[in-house]
Amino acid sequence: MNRILLGVSISFFTIRFAAGQASEPTYNYDEAKVGTYTLPDPLRMTNGKKVTTKGEWAKRRTELLQLFADNVYGQTPNQSVRLRFQTTHTEPNALGGKAIRKQVSIFFADYPKLQPIDVVLYVPKAAKKPSPVFLGLNFCGNHCITNESDVPLSTRWMTNAIGEVSVNSRATEKSRGMQARRWPLDTILARGYAVATAYYGDIEPDYPQGWQTGIRSVLGDTTKATNWGAIGAWAWGMSRMLDYLQTEPGIDSKRVIAFGHSRIGKAAAWAGAQDERFAAVVLNESGEGGAALARRWYGETVERINTSFPHWFCKQYKSYNKRVAELPIDQHELLALIAPRPLYVASADGDQWSDPKGEFLGAVGAEPIYRLYGKTGLGTTTFPAIDQPVGQTVRYHDRTGKHDVTNYDWEQYLRFADELVR
Repeated sequence: MNRILLGVSISFFTIRFAAGQASEPTYNYDEAKVGTYTLPDPLRMTNGKKVTTKGEWAKRRTELLQLFADNVYGQTPNQSVRLRFQTTHTEPNALGGKAIRKQVSIFFADYPKLQPIDVVLYVPKAAKKPSPVFLGLNFCGNHCITNESDVPLSTRWMTNAIGEVSVNSRATEKSRGMQARRWPLDTILARGYAVATAYYGDIEPDYPQGWQTGIRSVLGDTTKATNWGAIGAWAWGMSRMLDYLQTEPGIDSKRVIAFGHSRIGKAAAWAGAQDERFAAVVLNESGEGGAALARRWYGETVERINTSFPHWFCKQYKSYNKRVAELPIDQHELLALIAPRPLYVASADGDQWSDPKGEFLGAVGAEPIYRLYGKTGLGTTTFPAIDQPVGQTVRYHDRTGKHDVTNYDWEQYLRFADELVR
């Protein structure tokens, strides 16, 4: 495979390939059929004025946040919500004495009928000072990231799509530790980082009617086309977890890294864009609606994601299903909203559905904003070889393998955090 991006011009920003975009079939994995598209310039205001200073970027940043809220993720409610944090269990010798584990419930004082967000926090026991932390949501309950028998099974709704680990939409003991390899706790803790996670279904169950029992049942206006979707709700929940971590003496709350894989990577991107308290953002195969450019006709598309997962984004986003070129923004501008903070975008060569090249180009497109801050983002427009990370303040790799989180990924994220966050 030729891994050099032909026709990329960073000023700003038309990408051309050999053939035009035809009527869309189920999917496209042929680079020759991607077609021609023009990306909006993140450094040009909607009134046409060019952004040349950090002060002007602050105004453009506000404008872009509004455009993403209006057209993609929906409006995150801005009213404050009173929270109550309750530690339900502390284990001082977790993981064979390597960690202090806390189980903490985040209650919504104004909405007592809502179930809490149940957080599990692992802090290195050997830490001599507050620890930086990777904060992320998990797919199947806190019990699925560890084999420890005293972490209770989640009692929330679970998909039945993964077999005997879930029966009648409830977790079974067979799900304990099923995704522990995606959360290599021993390795992360040994490097001096804490881990904070919660089940994303605590915030909103992941099906079209899930909003009826989640946070969107009490916040937001469901009659509006710009009402927030599930991605927005999960991103909001990550910020509420950060609210808790700011009260935790074992955590350095100035060094909280937002982490997410797949659909939760989309949420992590939106969380990091909106909430500048996150010190860095790590996106693992976030794909369409995450790091991948929407205008690229490759892998998952706007129409496909809105059809398969109609609850993820706002209703307004669906109006672009067949007119993606008319979107006033694209995902490189979402990544630009994370500047000047460190950003890692990762792909897998066996996960073409997430469009690795489109994810790389999303990171490339954020470069001008990092340079505005005197930083080098990726510093290249050449698509790297497999398993060859590139970049500086913005990092990227395309690893061998499928849609997953692997030890190779974590090796890169920990090195990235060591160099740019600690």
